[in-house]
Amino acid sequence: MKRKLLAAGLLILSCGTLKAAAQTCTLTLGDLNFGTYTGTQLDVTSAKGQFNNIPDCTGSWQIPLNAGLGVGATETTRKMTSMGGAELNYEIFQDAARTTNWGGTGNDLTGNNYSVSIYAYGRILPNQNVAPGTYTDTISSATTSFTVTAFIQANCTISANNLSFGTYTGALINATTLLTVTCTNKTVFAIGLNAGTATGATVTTRAMTGPGSATLGYSLFRDSGRTLNWGNTVGTDTLQETATGSAVQYTVYGQIPAGTVPVPGTYTDTIIATVSY
Repeated sequence: MKRKLLAAGLLILSCGTLKAAAQTCTLTLGDLNFGTYTGTQLDVTSAKGQFNNIPDCTGSWQIPLNAGLGVGATETTRKMTSMGGAELNYEIFQDAARTTNWGGTGNDLTGNNYSVSIYAYGRILPNQNVAPGTYTDTISSATTSFTVTAFIQANCTISANNLSFGTYTGALINATTLLTVTCTNKTVFAIGLNAGTATGATVTTRAMTGPGSATLGYSLFRDSGRTLNWGNTVGTDTLQETATGSAVQYTVYGQIPAGTVPVPGTYTDTIIATVSY
């Protein structure tokens, strides 16, 4: 989801030498919308703005920008803010090469052309591990302001290792494997395991299938005590977690109960692990 930035404004500026008392300077600034930030460096350019002297002035002009509203922001490291006070650092430059910061007096945008196109060149710094949501800031200059917006989409990935019980002799046997989940920081997610592929299997009565369609029952649990079944219904029998932004491993606890040894051979099943967020 992206939210469009509503940031065009009108700025009344002073000119150097006026040709008539009614002369004014006007500035329009386009949106500065970063779109979706995924953790890599993100550069965007505002929509075209325009500075005009009406009629043209002969003196120079300057356009300063403040630090914005983020807590601890400076004119070189500005901060967009989301719900709960989460912050996302970004920068605004005067040039497309992004070498000249755009700030207040001393590093503001200056010129002496009577009519010129104006762009703001934005950059979000890389490797920022922040929560999903919409981030905004308000930048002010003289009598006008414009809004800066970025969106961080919740995202998760999951991978799984095989679970091997080894040789079953009829005695109870336990085994474990690992799932690895990486989600955007602060994302609330659930890990579920389906029933598998055996005919008639459920998340509480799983079975591996062997020679001649013979089956061997087994169970999967969320805890080392093997008391909490691991199923696929969010809020009921899945593992509920809150992400840190880093890869985290979760243990799957498997068990084959003691019982009669089935037909000799190799028994297998395929479980699909899903992450819901």
